[in-house]
Amino acid sequence: MSTRFPFTAVVGMDDLRLALLLNAVSPAVGGVLVRGEKGTAKSTAVRALAELLPAVSVVAGCRFSCDPGSPDPGCPDGPHEAAGGALGADERPARMVELPVGASEDRLVGALDIERALAEGVKAFEPGLLADAHRGILYVDEVNLLSDHLIDHLLDAAAMGSSYVEREGVSVRHAARFLLVGTMNPEEGELRPQLLDRFGLTVEVAASRVPEQRVEVVRRRLAFEDDPAAFAARWAGEEAALRERIVAARELLPQVTLGDAVLLQIAATCAAFEVDGMRADIVMARTATALAAWAGRTEVTSEDVRQAALLALPHRRRRNPFDAPGMDEDKLDETLEQFKGEEPDDEPEPEPDGPGDGGPGGGGGGIPPQGDGPAPESDGAAPEEAPAPAPQSGASGSGSGSGERAAVRAAEPFRTKTLSVPGLGEGAAGRRSRARTEHGRTTGATRPRGALTKLHLAATVRAAAPHQKARGRSGPGLVVRRDDLRQAVREGREGNLVLFAVDASGSMAARQRMSAVKGAVLSLLLDAYQRRDKVGLITFRGRDAELALPPTSSVDAAAARLEQLPTGGRTPLSAGLLKAHDVLRVERLRDPSRRPLLVVVTDGRATGGGPDPLALATRAARLHAADGTASVVVDCETGPVRLGLAGTLARELGGTAVTLDELRADSIAGLVKDVQAGERTMRRAA
Repeated sequence: MSTRFPFTAVVGMDDLRLALLLNAVSPAVGGVLVRGEKGTAKSTAVRALAELLPAVSVVAGCRFSCDPGSPDPGCPDGPHEAAGGALGADERPARMVELPVGASEDRLVGALDIERALAEGVKAFEPGLLADAHRGILYVDEVNLLSDHLIDHLLDAAAMGSSYVEREGVSVRHAARFLLVGTMNPEEGELRPQLLDRFGLTVEVAASRVPEQRVEVVRRRLAFEDDPAAFAARWAGEEAALRERIVAARELLPQVTLGDAVLLQIAATCAAFEVDGMRADIVMARTATALAAWAGRTEVTSEDVRQAALLALPHRRRRNPFDAPGMDEDKLDETLEQFKGEEPDDEPEPEPDGPGDGGPGGGGGGIPPQGDGPAPESDGAAPEEAPAPAPQSGASGSGSGSGERAAVRAAEPFRTKTLSVPGLGEGAAGRRSRARTEHGRTTGATRPRGALTKLHLAATVRAAAPHQKARGRSGPGLVVRRDDLRQAVREGREGNLVLFAVDASGSMAARQRMSAVKGAVLSLLLDAYQRRDKVGLITFRGRDAELALPPTSSVDAAAARLEQLPTGGRTPLSAGLLKAHDVLRVERLRDPSRRPLLVVVTDGRATGGGPDPLALATRAARLHAADGTASVVVDCETGPVRLGLAGTLARELGGTAVTLDELRADSIAGLVKDVQAGERTMRRAA
């Protein structure tokens, strides 16, 4: 559809709409990260915002959207010189540029023609998405699935207001000031805390649990799909009024003052919530100033500071992926009250200039109206909490053996030894196993397949040197042809699929042992998060195995499943291994470049799953060995008498066995070598 859903027609989502509007008023706030479940109008609201932004005036013919009033002196299309005293200008709507998850680095930052740069000394630069988004909106859906190095480029440009492209000594800089908006579903994985910190504001959204509000959402969506133009026309008045209010707030923004008392409240709030660094203080100050301008005031109040804290601080309090975002509002109120200064009480409230129900020009720091639809309850109302599911009365199909026991808490996580997949992969960039990657140390050169992205300069010179006489070289310059160009081959680290198969049978049910086992798995999950892995979780007990968590980038989801894991029943070891084999077979078809690492957490006992459980487990283990799956068995057996069954299982898998103590980083130094030695043993046996 060429017609976008109107921003003022979005039902509820008060915090989301306010955060977007504050960034429209003051892009210096630093953008918005929108977190929420699927189907909550995240993308709809962001796309609708672009229609509200004022049109921009650009230098005629400039691909980098330079402002005619103050053109960028370093613009690659410059220098822009006025003809007859004034630069030619064009006016166009503010752009909303979308960055796809699978975009390349050159598509994001732009590309240099290396061949022309070497042969002609010309900086031939093709602008990327950062240049296209200048003075507009850059929207990244599923930002948590974007490659880390692209996120780094993106956030660096957003922070500095410019983008640098460097290739083999040839560099280009251009302005890149934009409103950055990212959306993500936390179930698909979290952003690193240091990347979360680079987003100015964060908003949590969820579908309303109020039936009347859900009815209104459906009614408006169906009306829009039936006739987009007519639906947009119904909301044209509200859209125009909101657009005027944004312009007015932008003009008022330079006049807003931030008093010392308010600054003290901001600093005290950030200190009270133990936020790292100073970025939070700066963002809160900018947000509070934008809130005052949005409300039509020239002085920031304590309420502005409170609202700014709720938008700017929750995501900055995460220390690791298992921390839940959020804030203690009672603590926030106490801090603000403790450092409360003199509030201006003689300034009149701005008069509403919209309809009586709170139109776009209304006073206060509110959000746009809901128009002529019903007045649903605020989306900020928390839904009633569903009662926690009662634990099952017994292990399903457990047969004889101990019944199900309640879940126990995990022991404190620790730093683990590095487990890696042997060989050289070609998977997604990460920090675990060796792989050929776009970034890393240069190990060789090859002819490029398609467009050249990383030039190997020495290899290119060596390829061109023998042909200089035949090509008629007469000066100092090197005559380079396309056939001479060589692509650099680089080696770095990749992320893997770490699939956990956890024994939850009765033999593991001793409270102290299961707590230690969960602590070990939690430690490995934290390690997987830091190394950019995908993770999956299989549990087995009773008669069968269960895929508790399909492979995902969300390690905190895996940690939540692990925390709720009960124990009891027999040990269907073969069922767990067969379930792991099925999961890995499907994942190889979905993502063949991502190599798996199977981590089996068990004491090695096999007491369920068939008439001869140990033989069945052996056959299942050999399936993994035949597929070449790298594996590690974490031996959970304790006590003075040990059967060594986990070691036997590791040999059948072609992997290695480690005890819980050996898993710690400060224990045996040769753990990775043991994994690789096990892989070599498996190949010799095959």
